[in-house]
Amino acid sequence: MAQYTPMMQQYLKIKAQHKDAFLFFRLGDFYEMFFEDALRASKELEITLTSRDGGGEDRIPMCGVPYHSSENYIKQLIEKGFKVAICEQVEDPKSAKGVVKREVVQLITPGTVMEGTMLDEKENNYLASISHFNDGTYTVSYNDLTTGENSIALITDGFDAVLSELFNRPVKEVVIDPGLDEAKQLMLKERLNYTISFGTETKIDDSFEGLLVNIHSEKSITGFGRLFNYIQQTQKRSLDHLRPVVPIELKKYMSLDMYSKRNLELMETMRKQGKKGSLLSILDQTITAMGSRTLKKWMERPLLSQEEITKRHEQVEGMLDQFLERETVREQLKSVYDLERLAGRVAFGNVNARDLIQLKASLTSIPNLLETLRQFDHPSIGSLYNSVDPLSDLAQLLDESIKEDAPLTLKEGGMIQDGYHPQLDEYRDASRNGKKWIAELEAKERQATGIKSLKIGYNRVFGYYIEVTKANIQNLPEGRYERKQTLTNAERYITPELKEKEALILEAQDKSMELEYELFLQVREQVKAYVQKLQVLAEQVSKIDVLQGFAHIADTHRYVKPSFNDNRCVDIKEGRHPVVEQVMKEESFVPNDIFMDESMDILLITGPNMSGKSTYMRQLALTAIMAQMGSYVPCESASLPIFDQIFTRIGAADDLVSGQSTFMVEMLEANHALTHASENSLILLDEIGRGTSTYDGMALAQAIVEHIHEEIGAKTLFSTHYHELTSLEDELPRLRNVHVRAEEYEGNVVFLHQIQEGAADESYGIHVAKLADLPESLIQRANHLLSTLESGREETVAAVEEEQLSLFVEKETQEVKPSGLEKQLKNLNLMEMTPMDAMNELYRLQKSLKS
Repeated sequence: MAQYTPMMQQYLKIKAQHKDAFLFFRLGDFYEMFFEDALRASKELEITLTSRDGGGEDRIPMCGVPYHSSENYIKQLIEKGFKVAICEQVEDPKSAKGVVKREVVQLITPGTVMEGTMLDEKENNYLASISHFNDGTYTVSYNDLTTGENSIALITDGFDAVLSELFNRPVKEVVIDPGLDEAKQLMLKERLNYTISFGTETKIDDSFEGLLVNIHSEKSITGFGRLFNYIQQTQKRSLDHLRPVVPIELKKYMSLDMYSKRNLELMETMRKQGKKGSLLSILDQTITAMGSRTLKKWMERPLLSQEEITKRHEQVEGMLDQFLERETVREQLKSVYDLERLAGRVAFGNVNARDLIQLKASLTSIPNLLETLRQFDHPSIGSLYNSVDPLSDLAQLLDESIKEDAPLTLKEGGMIQDGYHPQLDEYRDASRNGKKWIAELEAKERQATGIKSLKIGYNRVFGYYIEVTKANIQNLPEGRYERKQTLTNAERYITPELKEKEALILEAQDKSMELEYELFLQVREQVKAYVQKLQVLAEQVSKIDVLQGFAHIADTHRYVKPSFNDNRCVDIKEGRHPVVEQVMKEESFVPNDIFMDESMDILLITGPNMSGKSTYMRQLALTAIMAQMGSYVPCESASLPIFDQIFTRIGAADDLVSGQSTFMVEMLEANHALTHASENSLILLDEIGRGTSTYDGMALAQAIVEHIHEEIGAKTLFSTHYHELTSLEDELPRLRNVHVRAEEYEGNVVFLHQIQEGAADESYGIHVAKLADLPESLIQRANHLLSTLESGREETVAAVEEEQLSLFVEKETQEVKPSGLEKQLKNLNLMEMTPMDAMNELYRLQKSLKS
């Protein structure tokens, strides 16, 4: 350390305390980075790498970013999962003895971002923490620093359940105990792509006991304590906007594991991992950013309480019935900014005057919104506005104090309204009159000298001056002005009178700006007292926004209000897939009924690929989720049970990260369903067993169907290409065969996408290949091989029957030696061959036999 300069020693000491972050070290107008930070940052940010002498033998790598444009660089690092420690000067350089004192004033991490430009306004930005206990239980705590929201869940079903819970929310960073098993840490990094941080302190200071009023168990307090202490250590500023921790009672919500959320494409599509094409893209008809975030929370946790679900449906119905009033609500919501995050910025201390103008505009719109809601006739709408506090006194304070055209900067004036503070008005008057006097002086001097181009200007170095071009200097009366500065084309002068007025103007301006800043801080503190009320108001407006969105989409896409029954009956008439019908346009989508009464638990679905089996299965799950969220559903009518859980195994996907094959993923997902499902669950299994050999797959598929039928009793849709399984209808009383209709027309297959009772008679695999435009010669060859295989199968069956009939016939005494062809057949390992390999081998043997 001694070899380095004092400033570099200071840097190294601070960096040693923040080894896992980029240290933005303030030097003048730049944030500088040195050593390894500089090498990494220059690559990540694509900025120039330089070096400097720091006192050691070698020059030190260095790179930097301008202070005034640092936000964009910080954003880039945060989006890549890095942390940034902001190190500022904390003493006046003029009074410093030696190196100016510097400290880290904030640690910005993916889970603690507060700046609006770094955030997705329609998505929460959660920081999570995991705590594990000796009895195998875990707590998962959440905090959104931008909104002040805190919540916690107690999980007793193992670490897989923890992963599913975390997958449920847009978490960017997770805080864990360093003692958490390394394999589990790896899962968090690689499977969920989280930034990992460590926290050991769990005790919460008594001054923050108000955050714990809703939680009482020692585990919950410890779990949240780890999260809270990490926030305190990184933010180093007011956390007054944090709300009391809300316990997440998982038994009150439908359980959706991470497989189901992915397979059903609720928030994003599997292929592009984007919102477009997901259920969210269809249902998000909200107007405000906070409404969009609330919708996601409802989608993450569909309700189990029929009373609560019915209440939401009635409120949607009330809005649906009155189109004009609903459209007025939508229009009025456009004037409401993000109250939730504005309240957070106020409490956090980084709000500016423009933010307060947005807050005022939002509060001004609330009374009109409430008045419109009062015009709805449905009694259920009353609960949406009766308890809303429009905070009129806060709106009045902001109207009287903050200018409409206030600048973004806080220390250059122009924020506070005229008439708000008498002393400020005096300073402004002095400044304005002084400037008026300057303008009058300029006109007087032009007239006195006869120089029309004479002007009075101002700069920070010389103050006010009189400027005369060199061509007109000869016209100046001798001794009228005192020369101050010579330019190429002009001379600048001053007069005692001008300097005296300058002192008065500048003093008024300086004092005015200082007072404005003080007044702004006072206003901000007054607004801070309303933070909790603002958070409540934001919650109420968000709910109104989501419900009007549900009504809007129900009206636009012909959705209906579902009903619920207690006899586990699924009865959907002309059900539709909410996403696929929009892609295809409603006119071309083929709706289908789904009926499963008390005596029917399993639908075994057969039919060709591309016929719509997966769509049929998914639309039932999405309809159930939408219904239990409180939304209307896409069908002509729907009567449903309330499902406690939904499990899916749809689509083949290798888990490359953990090195698991398609078949292993398939078995893990199936096992998860079989282990956790109850008779009140919904299970969707699509072509189970296709990832292994035919006989293995068929055996597993049948065993799974029988297990669900006999041991679980859950409502289940099971699609398969194993036509042999259709015989289970005769053996399992609560199973029914259905199939997707397809017709052959002039050698081509026509998919009708209609579900009918009974089993499919053909798979149409080669027809599908023809639709995919495979070469005609290949299609003909496949048809020939199919005929050969089918005839060979008949001969094999006949041979087997003949062999069975002659089991007890006395053997010939003479032993028959096997032929070469028999030996080749005997040595074939059919279980390890693909269907195409089998066809080729059969063709070779047949050709050999013919020759």
